[in-house]
Amino acid sequence: MRWMHAAGRGLLVAAVVVAGYAGFAAPGTASPPAADEGRGPMTLVTAGDLTGYLDPLLADWNRSRPDERVTVVELPDSADETRAQMTSELRSGSDRFDVLNIDVAWTSEFAAAGWISPLQRDRFPLDAFLPPVVDTATFDGRLYAVPYVTNAGLLYYRKDVLEKEGVSPPRTWAELAEQARTIAPKHGMQGYAGQFLPYEGLTVNATEAVHSAGGSILADDGARVTVDSAAARSGLEFLADGVRDGWISRDSLGYKEEESRLAFQEGRLLFLRNWPYVHSLASAPGSKVAGRFGAVPLPGPTGAGTSVLGGSNLAVSSHSRHPESAADLIAYLTSERVQRQVLTRGSLPPVRAALYEDPDLIKAFPYLPTLRQSVLAAEPRPKSARYDQVSLAVQAVVQDVMALRQTPREAVPRLTRELEAIARTG
Repeated sequence: MRWMHAAGRGLLVAAVVVAGYAGFAAPGTASPPAADEGRGPMTLVTAGDLTGYLDPLLADWNRSRPDERVTVVELPDSADETRAQMTSELRSGSDRFDVLNIDVAWTSEFAAAGWISPLQRDRFPLDAFLPPVVDTATFDGRLYAVPYVTNAGLLYYRKDVLEKEGVSPPRTWAELAEQARTIAPKHGMQGYAGQFLPYEGLTVNATEAVHSAGGSILADDGARVTVDSAAARSGLEFLADGVRDGWISRDSLGYKEEESRLAFQEGRLLFLRNWPYVHSLASAPGSKVAGRFGAVPLPGPTGAGTSVLGGSNLAVSSHSRHPESAADLIAYLTSERVQRQVLTRGSLPPVRAALYEDPDLIKAFPYLPTLRQSVLAAEPRPKSARYDQVSLAVQAVVQDVMALRQTPREAVPRLTRELEAIARTG
């Protein structure tokens, strides 16, 4: 869940102010009466807030609305553990949680299970968001969450090395492969890495390769399996060929976000696919690559590729005793004022389109224009009511492909069979 955590360990949150939103009181204004139906104190459950920025953001809310005070419940710094604890509470019918900060890929699963409540579209300024992020918050044609933080993969590269070689950063897979294969060894570096350990990051990297090649994995909210295509084979061949030809190192088959980030930051990698949080850490004092790297959109077969949308959404638990307060809290946490603070304090990518064009923010976060371009071209991970099983199937198959135990031509029919079995049980 790196894309849900704060800078340095992934990404967690971001937002928008709802002008004129019924029931929403800006900080410093009078609170709605606590006696109102569906109103009262709440808990916000999230993965660990590793930079401590969330409590100060909630301080204004708690001062202005003491009868609807928010308590933050932090779960472990692990996507699998966070999801397991959330789903355990929700399955039990517990009303412990009111607002859930969930990975964007969980929205469909939680909605299909009845764990989160549908939301009224007109209560949130969805038109002000970057368009692709809204799709991550819907299932079966209904809005079940509100985008809170977005994210898209970027290609980090050693600017100093490419300038010395007189080449531009790669725009296509062929250029990436050529530069990683020929330039990196000359400078004592490995060529390219992503997140290739079999966990959610491998699902993300594989999905990006398939989407960039023009393919898909599922359609119709998981009801239809679409991975059996030449495009999907091409995407997996890109990854397998990289390992076979050596420009994707075998070390990277054990990388998650942080392992790959450290390899790049320590000067061991020419190219890295990772999330925007890397930019701040790699630019910090003490980094071996500070001032010596750049970031561009992910390449594809013939031009810019397609990133997977990361980030998190805010949803109201269907067991919440105070759903009206919960909806107000989501409006507050997705307000433009708060979202700006989340970006500036936590280096977390906003969902509001206007912030990507703010000159002051671009000066402080120079990757914002590139990130905006990547988000606008990005696509969600496969939607499915059984997303956890879908992701595990993708990981298992792609792991075998990248370990060169199975060819893409063999792997795609196998993945198709496994996904069809999952769809039938849905």
